[in-house]
Amino acid sequence: MSNPVICIGAALVDELFHATGEMLLATTNNASVTKTAGGVSRNIAHQLAILGVPVQLISVFGDDSDGDWLKQTCTSAGVKLDASITRKGLSGKYTGILNEDGSLFSAFLTNAANHLITPEHLERHRELLNTASYLLADANINVDTAQWLLSFSKETGIPFIIEPVSVPPAMKYKEANLEGLHLITPNEDELPVLCSESAFLTQLQVEELLNRGVEQIWLHNGKHGSALYTKEKAVTLHAPLIEVVDCTGAGDGSLSGFLLARHLGREGLDCLKLAHTLSAEILQVNGAIATHLNQEKLLSLVHKYYPD
Repeated sequence: MSNPVICIGAALVDELFHATGEMLLATTNNASVTKTAGGVSRNIAHQLAILGVPVQLISVFGDDSDGDWLKQTCTSAGVKLDASITRKGLSGKYTGILNEDGSLFSAFLTNAANHLITPEHLERHRELLNTASYLLADANINVDTAQWLLSFSKETGIPFIIEPVSVPPAMKYKEANLEGLHLITPNEDELPVLCSESAFLTQLQVEELLNRGVEQIWLHNGKHGSALYTKEKAVTLHAPLIEVVDCTGAGDGSLSGFLLARHLGREGLDCLKLAHTLSAEILQVNGAIATHLNQEKLLSLVHKYYPD
């Protein structure tokens, strides 16, 4: 078996309220509700496992029924939890409020305990981390933990990826040492808060991160597609035109597709095509995981969205 992708960060219960009409402030809105397993790192780990990539998840679960359910969901999908933490108390929950068109109106994050994923905890599991093909962390973890992972990455040569998640956690990394980081994956809202105020244009922001030692920046621009930047070149790809059902997890799915492509030995534009294909499939279903796909099916769909 090939070496696993090790995902470090949030595992949450996703409770999504999908408005059935235009959202109105300060009053009651009719909505449908769904409950699914979520959390950025957990979503990526789950999707990778379904697609046949070996994966370990280092996360925090409560000792409540939600925590038991989350762990069972992970293990049933093939996600290993050898270094995860179970704490006393409630499991983390992400409550999303979606507009009628499936876009995010607002969201709440409660009871997440990612601060328990400390450098000391990771040090105790160094032997496991040494087996990784890639290390991926979402920005919900503390900066000192990310810095430990970056040092470990430089020491071992195992590529380290940071997924910024959203604007508030991304802001924590504005002044962080990112020298040697393999990849960071911001969207158009997260990129500016990772940079200084003097970098007021996208190109300046990309250049600043590259000058801070980030090897690759993968900028997500929603319906306009994405661009993968290095110091040598930029690779861009448009997004497929689809009807969005639920935006939850599309970014997580995109990164899962990218990692699958890397797992299969692909580079550049081929990685983006597979990433966009998986993201498009997730956008057309409820929830953050494309449970209807396996690796063979996903690979066959790339031509549907990107015919030669």
